[in-house]
Formats: sequence, structure tokens, C-alpha cells
Amino acid sequence: MEPVAPPLPPLRLYTRSGCCLCEGLQERLEALVPAPELTLVDVDSDSELHARFGLEVPLLAAADGQLLPRVPPRLQQDRLAEWLRRQLSGINSV
Repeated sequence: MEPVAPPLPPLRLYTRSGCCLCEGLQERLEALVPAPELTLVDVDSDSELHARFGLEVPLLAAADGQLLPRVPPRLQQDRLAEWLRRQLSGINSV
């Protein structure tokens, strides 16, 4: 039996309605086992977020709001989870 990976910490996904890239990233994140807790943030619902992020979505951030690098679009499942763990460990070790 393979060991189960520890859960990823909660993440924020900055998104907008009708964004196919946003929806695709959300689906890939929700398909992870175990899936991280996701907070979806619609950048169009807040003028400051809209001004800050504009058309840069989708963007991921740690729960503390620190942005992660852009997620490579072809990463899925284990490779996506591994990439997220590396990015988040870099944030937590700073």
C-alpha cells in the first residue's frame, strides 16, 4: 500500500467568472487526493483586486495571501501536488 501524502495547506484561487483557465486549474486542484481547501476569490467582485490582478488570473496564493508562481498548465495529480509542496515550502522557509 502506497503512503498517503500529507494534505496541502489551504489555498486561495484568484479567478473570474467565465475564465476557462481558472476553471481548469480549479478542477485540477479539486482532483488532488487529498484536495486542498480552496477559497475562490473573484477579482471582478472587488475594484482593488481587479486593479491589482486584471487579466492575470488564475493565480494561486497561500492562505496568508502570498502569491505562488504561475502554475504550469500541464501539471496534474502527483506532479501538481509535488510542485505545490515545493512552492509552499519555499514560502514557509523564508
